[in-house]
Amino acid sequence: MSDQDLVVETVRDLLAAHEPFVLTPERPWDEALWQALVETGLTGVGISEEAGGSGGELADAVAVVRTLAAGAAAVPVAEQLLVAGPALTAAGLAVPSWDVPVTVAVAPSVTATADGAGYRLTGTAAGVAWTGVAAQVAVLAGSGDDLVLALVDTAGLPAPVAANLAGEPRGTLTFDATPAAGAALTAEQADAVRARYALARAVQLAAALEQVLAWTVQYAGERVQFGRPLAKFQAIQMELAEMAGEVTAVTALTDAAVQALDRDEGVVLAAAAAKVRAGAAVEVVARLAHQVHGAIGFTQEYRLHHLTRRCWSWRDEAGSELVWSRLLGAGLVAGGSGEDLWIRLTRVV
Repeated sequence: MSDQDLVVETVRDLLAAHEPFVLTPERPWDEALWQALVETGLTGVGISEEAGGSGGELADAVAVVRTLAAGAAAVPVAEQLLVAGPALTAAGLAVPSWDVPVTVAVAPSVTATADGAGYRLTGTAAGVAWTGVAAQVAVLAGSGDDLVLALVDTAGLPAPVAANLAGEPRGTLTFDATPAAGAALTAEQADAVRARYALARAVQLAAALEQVLAWTVQYAGERVQFGRPLAKFQAIQMELAEMAGEVTAVTALTDAAVQALDRDEGVVLAAAAAKVRAGAAVEVVARLAHQVHGAIGFTQEYRLHHLTRRCWSWRDEAGSELVWSRLLGAGLVAGGSGEDLWIRLTRVV
């Protein structure tokens, strides 16, 4: 058994002891699961030991995120392991501890003004994941013609209560000359941060869609209607095949984007392709899953909604399909002739 397999097995064991639940303003996350992840060192996977993390490779961090996403875990691990952690480490910004949640905010409307060795942030960041839960937030902000990655303590920041369709906290942070540690970024580095965020959501979507497919196949094989399992009906078989095709495409593109990130080449376009394809698959897979499950699939007591509501939410986060489709198209036609467009297109998708 490989180290990555051991990581996945460990996360699954933890999930078995922490069943998903309906999130509410009173209970917006699974704090007990987070503490269990902290105790096993999984909140620092993929972050170097020099930066206070647990070490490990990108693939290990992705495995943790995928497994938690498939289990509908209400913890900010994707934001911490795949976006904030690597970005802050690369920028040389020290995080006191990875035992407390760190989230990320891509906030073009927030300005960062140099203030001695640090910065002061002014403006609002909307749709920030895990507001009210995360102790710190890595903010990608503007500074005149430059871009800044700033690390802000969220204690005391105004953050109105809000949530996505799945009940996960998604609030607005207001900065009023808020002091922060920070580092200037190049445009390429800032693009990489945005791409990482999109890829994090694509990784979660791929894992969730795979699990939705698995549940649907299982249900169709067990549910008997008119004297035989649903899976024996040709119409159901066609729907399951369509779902499988969508999931396979999403997984392939997401894996390719992770590999591009690991090689540090072409990650922006690869992440764009993965996010677009994952978002498009949500409509098909979620719709057919609920259609095959019938009435039980719409009940709160049944497990399906824990993932389909997350899929519908994650689809629009970290940039919608329209945003990333435009970026993908512009990136493919830039810097090349029409003659090699097909080559560049197939390299990405």
